This record gives sequence, structure tokens and C-alpha cells, in this order.
Amino acid sequence: MIKVRSDEPKYAHLWDKETKEKNRYGKNIELTEEGDERRDKSLNINCDAGIGENPNRNKQHGFFLNADNCIGCHACEAACSEKNDNPAHIAFRSVGFVEGGTYPDYQRLNISMACNHCDDPVCLKGCPTRAYTKFTEYGAVLQDPDICFGCGYCTWVCPYNAPQLDPVKGEVSKCNMCVDRLEVGLKPSCVSACLGNALDFGVIENIPENRDQAITEIPGFPTTDITNPNIRFQQKKQNHREMTRTDSMPIKYHKDDAQGIYTPTVDEKMGKEKHWNFRSLLTSHESAHVIFTLFTQATVGAFLMLILGPVFGLTGFELLQEYSVHISLVLTIFVISTIGLYKLNMHLGKPHRFYRGFNNLRLSPVSREIAGVSMFYTGLLGYAFFALFDNAFMNFFAEIFAYLAVLSGPIGLFFMYKLYRIPARPFWDHWQTGTAFLGSMLSYGALIIATVSIIALPLSALTELIPTLAMIITAGLLIEGIGHYAHAKDMLVIQNEGAASHYRQTTQYGKSYQLRNALLAFSLIAAGTIVFTGISGILGIVSATVLAITMLVAAAFGRSLFFVLVIPTTMPGAFFWKNDGFVEHARETGLADAPQHGVVYERHHAFKVDELIETIKENSLSDMLEHVKWIFGKK
Repeated sequence: MIKVRSDEPKYAHLWDKETKEKNRYGKNIELTEEGDERRDKSLNINCDAGIGENPNRNKQHGFFLNADNCIGCHACEAACSEKNDNPAHIAFRSVGFVEGGTYPDYQRLNISMACNHCDDPVCLKGCPTRAYTKFTEYGAVLQDPDICFGCGYCTWVCPYNAPQLDPVKGEVSKCNMCVDRLEVGLKPSCVSACLGNALDFGVIENIPENRDQAITEIPGFPTTDITNPNIRFQQKKQNHREMTRTDSMPIKYHKDDAQGIYTPTVDEKMGKEKHWNFRSLLTSHESAHVIFTLFTQATVGAFLMLILGPVFGLTGFELLQEYSVHISLVLTIFVISTIGLYKLNMHLGKPHRFYRGFNNLRLSPVSREIAGVSMFYTGLLGYAFFALFDNAFMNFFAEIFAYLAVLSGPIGLFFMYKLYRIPARPFWDHWQTGTAFLGSMLSYGALIIATVSIIALPLSALTELIPTLAMIITAGLLIEGIGHYAHAKDMLVIQNEGAASHYRQTTQYGKSYQLRNALLAFSLIAAGTIVFTGISGILGIVSATVLAITMLVAAAFGRSLFFVLVIPTTMPGAFFWKNDGFVEHARETGLADAPQHGVVYERHHAFKVDELIETIKENSLSDMLEHVKWIFGKK
């Protein structure tokens, strides 16, 4: 237990006396019942077996923010980071901004935000390693970085940017509600440090002294129905009808007079001009997921066709049972699947802890995906091994592993789809994600079989197989195309972060998006033509090669767009150093004048590293030294 200073100010102490029975979501504020063994359990803070004396210890607590009082001083951020010894690139609490109006009727609304210790914590359900726990003590949602293996899924599903993925340590950490302070009757550090008396803390639904409002939504705060967050607001100053963000995200908040709340809508701040943005599209941080999802879907599809094609009597598939062709296909599928799994595993913050991904099969779609894909890979590996021997005894074991892969592969892909149905990412939360994955399984699975077959067998033997595979490719591309069309149509209607993602798709990545659509359409027409004509001679080989290349390029662009475009329902400007465009906005509006925002003025950033390198290349050492002296001295 920490020791309470004798001079601790009154406002730093918890103040709750009477509490309500239920919160506004209809859930009990008291988290335990009489006789519950968890009521008198120690949190073992700093290995201390003591138990706090707070009479409300087992009731749900939460933060209260009077946004009218927040002056944007960032003292709460500093206190939190100091308390938790956070490095500069990690912040459990941060102050974001929304703005409205123009001079002289201009308004900036400051919002201090950390973990909201929700009633329905999606981070806990999503985490595959079970690093999260919802405690009955104070209702705190705590996370153990030592258990985390750095997949970052909790950062995807949380609407509030609460979990922080540290790229240096390869693990996630977050606000712990300062439970060590609560145990001795003190409020969290961020609350105690607040200069403007804006931030408060106590049993949820209790309104602090001198406050008379406790609402759940203010401009920029995501909808509460995703997680039922334990934070309440007071914000009585009149806002403008439209409040904008302080970053480059194309979102603004428009007042819905009927409901009296602000809803997100598209802010066309990027104009209508279309761009390529090749570099950011094809070299994004999520490239590992692009490779893993495409490779896994393709290999599952190819193996299902290889094993089940003859069972269902698909025309031409009997050719694939010839030993050399069959083994070539199995080994090709195995290599492609291995590459996909390797890329995914190395994307983890702690790749050597990959086995922890199975820890939360009861709740996490990530754990279930990992289990399904791992079982498929095991079945594929076992089948490849035993099929090599080609005798009756070994074939018996090969069949067992084949059925394991056939059963587990679709299960893995189903939960791959489920893990992307994230309410906090509306662009993904659409059935089109399923059609994209199913289409890829069919079309690229058939493409693998067609490629190996053309290499391993003479064209004259493929007169029946190729049209059948082309038909499967056509079906896959058609399913994917229908999904894309419906998705684009629906995104325009919902007018939230999903619509903003689609706006970016048609502007910032507009030319890449058009190229993907054109390649998809061309592939569909070409595959449909091959269904009727087949391939023969040099012209046929050239046509098939062009089709394969077109499909691969379309897949790379399409899946990259899927990951790059998504806009989460995050707080505006929160953790601003990670938000594109905030620094430029701060310099334009004068926020950079306030040192607490951490934005260095442009005159201190007048050179870039690449410019300095060019100076070194083009000039003598003495000239380069003079240049550096001028930068750090005169400027």
C-alpha cells in the first residue's frame, strides 16, 4: 500500500457516501453480492496482502469530466505518465480537441480521455492472451503487459484509444485506474493533478459537488452502445452546430436536433481530386495482415478443392490425383500457407510468445481464428508428410490429416471474418468483409491449382479442368465484386467513420481504387471467357498469365485498401502525436505556441534528415559542419 501524505489536499480524496443501485445501462453498480468470496480479496499491490477500507470498494467507479472547465493544460497527462513511468511515446491519458465556428465566434472543446473501464469491455473479449481482467474492485479493467504478446487487437476494438501498443517493448499497456491510490482513499493521479477542477472520479452515476449534469455523450465522443463506458460529462456551454477535428481525418460532428446529440459525418476537407498514394498503400504497417489473410484464404480454398473436388465430381479434378501433380499441389499449398503464418507471427510484438494466442478460446475471435488456422496447418503438414509415401498404410493417416484440414480450414476463415466485424471500425463492420474473404478463397484457391496444373501437365490434358477452375474463379470474383458494390453503396448512407473511409477511398486513394475495380472487372471477364474457350497454345498461356497477374495485382490493391482505409471511432485529436495532420493544424492555428501540446514550431524543424544527407553528399565536410551550426545555432 502507498502511504497517504499528511498534507494531501481534500480534493484528492474520494468523496462518495451514498450511491445508486443501478447505472443508466441498467446494470448493478454493486459488483458483488453478500458472501461473495471476492469481496475481501487483496489486489496484492506491490506484494502487499492488505485490503483497502473503502466501503465502496466493490462498486463500479468511473471518471467525470466537466468539459466546460478543461483548459487543455495537459497536467492530467503529465501526472499519469509520471505515475506510471511511461516513455514519451506512450500515454494512458491524453487531451483531444474539437473545434467549431470562426473568429470571433470561435470555440475549442477540450476532452481529457483515458480508459473508461467499461461495463462491456471489448478489449477483454477480444484479447487472445487473456491479458485483461474486469475486477470487482472498483470495476477496474486491468491489463497485464507481461501476458500480452503484442498482436494489438485490443487497440482495434476499443473505441477510445485506451490500450497503447508499445512498438519498442512489443506489448500493450493502459490506464489501471490507479487502484493503488483508490485502496487508500485517494483519487487517481490525473484527477488530483487537474488544475481546472474539470476531471473528477467516484462511484459511477454520482454527480460531484457543484455539478448538476451527467451526460454520456459530447461532440467527438463515440457512441456508448459499443462498450457502455464508465465516464460521465458535463458540458453546458452552447456548441456550434458543426464541430470539426484537429487532425486530417475527414470527420466532423453535426448536431442532430431531434436527438440532441452530435453525430459523425463526412468532412470533405480533402476535396474531390483523386490520387494514387502507392507508397503508403503497399508498404503500410498492416502489410503482414494483407499477406496472411490472402495466403491463408487461398490455401484453404485450394486444399478444399483438391480434396473435395473428386468427391463432388467436379469435371477434370481426377487429373489432380496423379501422384506427381498431387504432391506438387500439396507442397505448393504448404509453402504458401507457411509464408502467410510466418508473416503474421513476425508481426507480433513478441513472436516467441505466439502460443499464448490460444488462451481465450471462450471469448476471443482471434483465439478461435488462430486455433482454426493452426489446426488446418497441422492437418496440411500431416497430409503432406504421409502422402509422400504413397502406400495404403500411410494413406490411412494421410486421410485423417486431410479431414482435419478440411474441417478446420473453414472454421479458421469464419472466425477470421468474425474478428473484423468490429463496431468501432464501421468500414469493416459490414457483410462485404465476408464476401471478400469467401471470394478470395474461391478465386485464388483455384488460381493456385490452375498454375501448378499448367506447369505440371500438358495443355492437351487440361481441356476439362481449366474451364472448371475458371468457373470457380469467376464465381469468386463475382461474389467479391457484388460485395464491393453493396459496401460502397451502404457506406454512403451511414454517414459515419465508414463513410469517411469510403471518401478517402475515392479521393486520397481514388486512382488506386479505380485500378482495383478495373482489374477486378477485367479478371472477371477474362475468367468468364476461359470458362467457354479454355486455353490452348501460346496464346492461351499468355492469356492465362495475364489473368493471373491481373488477379494478383487486384488482390494486393484490394486487401491493402481494406486495411489502410479503415477509420476507427477514436476520440478526436486524442494521443495527437499519432494523428495525421495534427502538427500542421497546430502550427496553422497557434496551438504550437502552447508548449504543453508538444508541437515544435516549424522554424525548429526547418530541415529533414534526407536533406541533411544530401548536404553531406553534395558539399565538403567543412560546408556540412557550417550547415549544422547554422541549424542549431542561428535558428
